[in-house]
Amino acid sequence: MDATAGPRAAEDEVDESYRLQALAIISEVSASLADEDDVEEMLGRFLGTMIKLAHADAGAVRVQTADGHHLRLVGARGLPPDLVEKERLVPIDCGLCGSAVRDDRSHYEIDLQPCAARTGHDYFVHGCQAMVVVPLQHGGQLMGTYNLFLPEPFELPEEVALLFRSIGEHLGMALENARLKRENLRITLMTERQMMAAEVHDSLAQTLAYMKMRLSLLQDALDEGENGRADKYAGDVRQALDEAYAQLRELLGQFRNRMDPMGLLHALRKFADGYHDRTGIALDYQNRVADLRLSVDQEAQVFYIIQEALANVARHSGATLARLLIEGDGDYYAVTVEDNGKGGQGFFAIANRTGRFDEHPQLRDHFGLSIMRERARNIGGRIEVANLPAGGFRVRLTFPAMQVRLPA
Repeated sequence: MDATAGPRAAEDEVDESYRLQALAIISEVSASLADEDDVEEMLGRFLGTMIKLAHADAGAVRVQTADGHHLRLVGARGLPPDLVEKERLVPIDCGLCGSAVRDDRSHYEIDLQPCAARTGHDYFVHGCQAMVVVPLQHGGQLMGTYNLFLPEPFELPEEVALLFRSIGEHLGMALENARLKRENLRITLMTERQMMAAEVHDSLAQTLAYMKMRLSLLQDALDEGENGRADKYAGDVRQALDEAYAQLRELLGQFRNRMDPMGLLHALRKFADGYHDRTGIALDYQNRVADLRLSVDQEAQVFYIIQEALANVARHSGATLARLLIEGDGDYYAVTVEDNGKGGQGFFAIANRTGRFDEHPQLRDHFGLSIMRERARNIGGRIEVANLPAGGFRVRLTFPAMQVRLPA
């Protein structure tokens, strides 16, 4: 009987147990990438696992700062409180951590004198005899590090080093995803604020500019003692002020009426259900599309275009009935808003004949159409408007579905 069979079998059992543990850890890390919101909290949660794998008794996890020159402490276990306080922020090229970052691999170090000299703490003399540094990287970019402090030196097995590298790559990906998510959120907020500013400028600001010009004409009439002209301009200012106040209330209502988190079709259903109560106009809502393949930004832009089109129906059409129709074939969609009101002949005739927008306060409606067209361009679509033969007005939005990238 082979005398080495017993120890070898026991060693194989340990290796198999370790491989299963490694697979479980990688699976848990991978699962966390999809739905983890607080990545720094996740890094702190995995710190205990990393300490256990390295047979360490303390550890710290750090992330790269925005300036790219430092590592910020986001979690620590087993370290003296005064040392944690000193280690809140360290240079990215500091000693052993800097070496691991430059080499793009886990480092195992026994000589901790550089750490003792830098911090002036005796933990690196009496409490810690070795350290493992695991860089968290993605696409060649450093995202952070794990520092694992060992009570006594021992040889770091190759399989442990490989596991640390895999975990580091996965968690580096999580940090990169979190960075991209914050960046996209900033872009979305900036874009929406620019659109809000455009809506205020192209609507309320135009009415205020009209009032300013009328006030100047009113002052001239008063100086010249022409009471008839003065009364007319005063009436124009009063009317424009009433419109500005109503428009401000409407803009505030639109800003508060954000997209429904359940999606565009659900948001439109709710909007349509309350339209008659808000406006006194019956709305025939027809959806002929089972599902809309749109990005979140596309859904938001389409919602605001429809909201503006139906708001214009309520404001200016004098209609008693409106219709909202959604149709498409999955690659291209069309949204149509129609009403049975007086149409747009008066507005467009004045605008086209004079080429000026300061002679009539109702001409500000043109800027609402400009905003809708700008939103449509942002999603690769277009707006078409027309008077209906039997009376009324039509606004039609056409736009492409979100492009899906298929694997090669």
